[in-house]
Amino acid sequence: MLPGWHSDPSCIFVAEEHMSFFCVTSSFLTFPGMPIYSSKDLVNWRLSSHVFSRPSQVPQIGNTTVQNGGLWATTIRYHDGKFYAIVSYTPETPFTVTGFIFTTSDPYNNSAWSDPLVFPLVDIDANLFWDDDGKTYIQCSGIHQQTINLETGALGPATIIWKGFTEFIPEGPRMYKKDGYYYLMIAEGGTELNHHEAIARSKNIWGPYEGYSANPILTNTNTTEYFQTVGHADLFQDASGYWWGSALATRSGPLWENYPMGRETVLFPVTWDEGEWPVLQPVRGSMTGWPLPPQTRAVPGSGPFVQDPDIIDFPPGSAIPPHFLYWRFPPTDAFAVSPQDHPNSLRLRPSKSNLTTNAPVTTIEELSLIMRVQTDTLFSFSVDIVLFKPNVQEEEVGVTAFLTQTQHLDLGIVLLPVSSCGPKDKVELAPHLRFRVTNVPALNGNFNGTLPTVIKRLPESWLDAPIRLQIEAVNETHYALSAASSKKPRNHVLMGTAPATILSGGDGEFTGKILQFYKSLRSQKLNHATKTLYASHHIL
Repeated sequence: MLPGWHSDPSCIFVAEEHMSFFCVTSSFLTFPGMPIYSSKDLVNWRLSSHVFSRPSQVPQIGNTTVQNGGLWATTIRYHDGKFYAIVSYTPETPFTVTGFIFTTSDPYNNSAWSDPLVFPLVDIDANLFWDDDGKTYIQCSGIHQQTINLETGALGPATIIWKGFTEFIPEGPRMYKKDGYYYLMIAEGGTELNHHEAIARSKNIWGPYEGYSANPILTNTNTTEYFQTVGHADLFQDASGYWWGSALATRSGPLWENYPMGRETVLFPVTWDEGEWPVLQPVRGSMTGWPLPPQTRAVPGSGPFVQDPDIIDFPPGSAIPPHFLYWRFPPTDAFAVSPQDHPNSLRLRPSKSNLTTNAPVTTIEELSLIMRVQTDTLFSFSVDIVLFKPNVQEEEVGVTAFLTQTQHLDLGIVLLPVSSCGPKDKVELAPHLRFRVTNVPALNGNFNGTLPTVIKRLPESWLDAPIRLQIEAVNETHYALSAASSKKPRNHVLMGTAPATILSGGDGEFTGKILQFYKSLRSQKLNHATKTLYASHHIL
């Protein structure tokens, strides 16, 4: 339903708001964060807004060093004419959790989302629930429940209301009230191959809860299915009263080794008869169920549809596309669309650091990189380097297939010495193409080998025309990184091929691959006047 890295989905249907569906997913360290998607037909999903679009809303993100830290598992709900988004923030180490609740009456506008109500959380994966008497409850992993005052953030005592079916990593709680019962659905087993959903119910919101005898109600554990790790589900109805479910899943098969897009959002039909337990259809590659609403793209807002290709030339008067992201907060003045004398381009100024860091990160350094989520197994992503005139050794511009700062594949144009011969103070520098892999074996990722760095001097015939840098998924398991002159774009130079297992698991076990464009400067002469770079971008 939402391809590419869209983990921990939560979805609702709002009849009052254009008869639309809304879904939100996790964002971790990316900014803007907490993306909201809307649809009228469960097929065409448009990016409506980002709940987290101002650094002042969650300034902690700018100082979060752990690559899997940040904003985890947003839940979206609608109550009395207002949208609510509740999320847990954790730096992961030490494991301290803060809760944030944002509100809006206009889900199509970034700036309409409020500053958050901030409060301490017992655990992650917070859920919001309003009972018929007007009381508001939160549930979180554990499975803990407590009341909350949405005006002050005051919390009631936290109580464990159910330990779960297997009692192993109970998390992602959802509460529904139907036919006189409180239904409590949770994820269990960890968000890996043993991931599954279980459910219990009670006549009293505080329990005791009776577990369903047919638990787990949703799982692909111990199957040969292509979709694995299915869980962290949410249930919702459409305008016809049909029930549906969303969940996360990885396209990995039971080996669970190659899944560079990480955890994605899948859709499945649900049967929920009166007084009965819900029946969740197993997630498969081909599914049937309730009739879908009539297909339409008449969805409010101006954001892109999630599966549409990009061809972006940054025309004058335009802005950076709303689905483009940054890792933490972008450096001030790092990006400019169609600057004077360079229309139809994006200007990047270099950052002092490159993309790579040791794990865990111990300092926060700015990164001049801009990115978008990979949404297809097979794709071609390219950036045209319109103007790049480096004058400092190791000044670099490039494209990267990026999972975290410890796991990425890079192809850059970098200023390097031509030869080590001759006086040290007269080193000749020239632009080179450089392919290299950043992967930290100690993180136990899914690639245990090594790939050599490949460096080739940039042909002089390429220097007077734009240069295209390209990342291509040649199949579902390997990426090819190449370069070409715009004079002869079909005569590309293949710089390296790498397995997608490098971008699966490891330090990015909760996230998925993002395609990025970066510019960096590593030099002792940090006061040196540096050049800017101009580029346009394509992804098919």
